Amino acid sequence: MEQYNILIVEDDKEIRDGIEIFLKSQNYQVFKAADGVEGLEIIENNEIHLAIVDIMMPRMDGVTMTLKLREHYEFPVIMLSAKSEETDKVIGLNIGADDYVTKPFTPLELMARVNSQLRRYTKFKNKSAGEEKNERVHVIGGIELNEDTVEVFVDGKPVRMTPIEFKILALLMKNPGRVYSAEEIYERVWNEKAINTDTIMVHVRNIRDKIEINPREPKYLKVVWGVGYKMEKQP
Repeated sequence: MEQYNILIVEDDKEIRDGIEIFLKSQNYQVFKAADGVEGLEIIENNEIHLAIVDIMMPRMDGVTMTLKLREHYEFPVIMLSAKSEETDKVIGLNIGADDYVTKPFTPLELMARVNSQLRRYTKFKNKSAGEEKNERVHVIGGIELNEDTVEVFVDGKPVRMTPIEFKILALLMKNPGRVYSAEEIYERVWNEKAINTDTIMVHVRNIRDKIEINPREPKYLKVVWGVGYKMEKQP
């Protein structure tokens, strides 16, 4: 069984050490950093499978750190914040975080999120390693999505997607014209009952920014008001 390396980036030593205790009880290997600068150094020198990153930190905050790591790494990022405002959640998901936990949180809640994200990431990696042999390439207009290589091209140019964005886009592209509700997208992508569909709206906006010439007037990824989302069939 593979041992996962988890990075905790949190300036509060008590919280940092507390999370470490629970992660180690689940047999995870733990790395710790007090700010974003330390966190990036650890990522560069170790194989990290998931990062738990606080938003408010000295030297380099969690938002800046996540933006920087997303330039090169695709492992899941769970953001922590003492605030419960929606703006923090939207910022976190917009910059490439996969999940968001508000302080104070219970250890069980955080462990459930960690386990869930690692399960999804492992499946994503297995697909990218070519475990499924059949070539699965989907093309709609100028967008090409390859499930075997886990790549997306827009007008021939590669576009970087987070694992969650890739899964949402793949679901919609495999069924062009079909409308999916936010709940259905959540349940198919996360493989669990929908608990917070707000994240779908944020991920869809991120996908649009990457695949549309004008995200405000989308050609491909359309909203069907009051129903859900679909990929428009192209002539």
